[in-house]
Amino acid sequence: MPQPPSVPAIDVDAVAEDTLILDVREPDEYAAGHIANALHMPMGSVPERIPELPDGQRIVVVCRSGGRSARVTSYLRQEGLSAVNLDGGMRAWIAAGRPMTTDTGAEPTLI
Repeated sequence: MPQPPSVPAIDVDAVAEDTLILDVREPDEYAAGHIANALHMPMGSVPERIPELPDGQRIVVVCRSGGRSARVTSYLRQEGLSAVNLDGGMRAWIAAGRPMTTDTGAEPTLI
């Protein structure tokens, strides 16, 4: 997926609890800490897994700092889905004091 010139973004503070979050980081990054209820779909798997994404619902795409998620956001929008990039990624999420979780109960971290 080529680097997009510009994609719509959303600020961390504007993300509601019931928002669909699509985490496109690698499995080890996701396992270390993620947003509760985020749908995990590593960037490389998005094209074949696009049928799993709901039509007509806004999707907030996230990665570590916003680069990978910007490319995925651009791709999803080209495919007709309503996607926006989380401005600043997980780094911004953590800086804003928003909660993270793990599937193991371990202390969440950002790697």
